[in-house]
Amino acid sequence: QVQLVESGGGLVQAGGSLRLSCAASGRTFSSSVMGWFRQAPGKEREFVTAISWSTGRTYYADSVKGRFTISRDNAKNTVYLQMNSLKSEDTAVYYCGASLDPISIIRVGVAREYDNWGQGTQVTVSS
Repeated sequence: QVQLVESGGGLVQAGGSLRLSCAASGRTFSSSVMGWFRQAPGKEREFVTAISWSTGRTYYADSVKGRFTISRDNAKNTVYLQMNSLKSEDTAVYYCGASLDPISIIRVGVAREYDNWGQGTQVTVSS
């Protein structure tokens, strides 16, 4: 079992930046993937970005490429999401997910592949 705690959400104006953190505890893992998803009111949870814990390989949704950056600190068991040039359509609850098992490249954007989730943090971008 892995516990995930997100932090760093808030209210920001369009064009601004935020950095989210996801701290993992409860079990160390070396061959897994951690991802960020978001869910806006009335919409399904959608993939934002993911990172391989062991290799550092990253994956991004087209909607955030060039604006968002995912990174990890292995020593702190923490994953970060740096969000720049924020838009009103980025407004959502952002969730951190972790998979203890390797995920196929073609499925890193599938929420069902992640078996541990944090409680979410609200990001609101005002226009």
